[in-house]
Amino acid sequence: MLAEYTGFFSRVSLGGFGFRWLHILAGIMWIGLLYYFNFVQVPAFAAFGDEARARNIAIDKVARKALWWFRWAAVSTFVTGILITIVTPDYFSNDFGKSAGGIAISLGMLLGIIMMLNVWGVIWRNQKVVLANAANVLGGGEADPNAAAAGRKAVMASRQNAIFSVSMLFFMVFKGHSPRAAGQVASGSMGAFWGITIVIVAILELNALGLMPWKTQANKGLNVLYDGKGVRNPIIAAFGLWAVMMILAEIFLKAA
Repeated sequence: MLAEYTGFFSRVSLGGFGFRWLHILAGIMWIGLLYYFNFVQVPAFAAFGDEARARNIAIDKVARKALWWFRWAAVSTFVTGILITIVTPDYFSNDFGKSAGGIAISLGMLLGIIMMLNVWGVIWRNQKVVLANAANVLGGGEADPNAAAAGRKAVMASRQNAIFSVSMLFFMVFKGHSPRAAGQVASGSMGAFWGITIVIVAILELNALGLMPWKTQANKGLNVLYDGKGVRNPIIAAFGLWAVMMILAEIFLKAA
């Protein structure tokens, strides 16, 4: 009977439906909070101006709780995504790495993994400094001189994640919905696609980590993607990167 079982808890159903549902659910929480931080909280907290106490209260009471859901939603999205590939029978079969759909979702996975590592390795690590400083100041202690620099590093990584997210979601959806997903890609086209996209992603990620010559200086070099008036620049950068990636997919991810 178990061998013939095809319900929700069967291997096929869990891989194709169960864990995919949980993956989308966790992803909504993660990316939703990512957009909240970048497009709502950061501009709103900046509007506090000289009201340092009010801003510290908001950081301590609001941001602390939001960051808890944010970082664990990132892990949940990652884990359920990995489970999909493990539980789904023959997930990587049928020349997965040579098909347009396989290449596209692999890029989506890569971007998602980079984003998750940014959450835990950069954003959360630096936000802990900001949270500790807010709590300490509210308790009558001295402000941590490192808090501003830590906050800047967290914002840069968070803004880069927001920029990556549009392209990441596009390539995650590509495999299941693009009419080109089933086509096999010529090795030369595949190499060109990966070569160009990896260079673009690497440059942007190095910039987010403050490893380019202008480091974390506001409005310098590629940091203009994160700065400027309001949230205009990150939004333009997100859809600009998506446009470049989409054009590359149109050029290179077509049947041989």
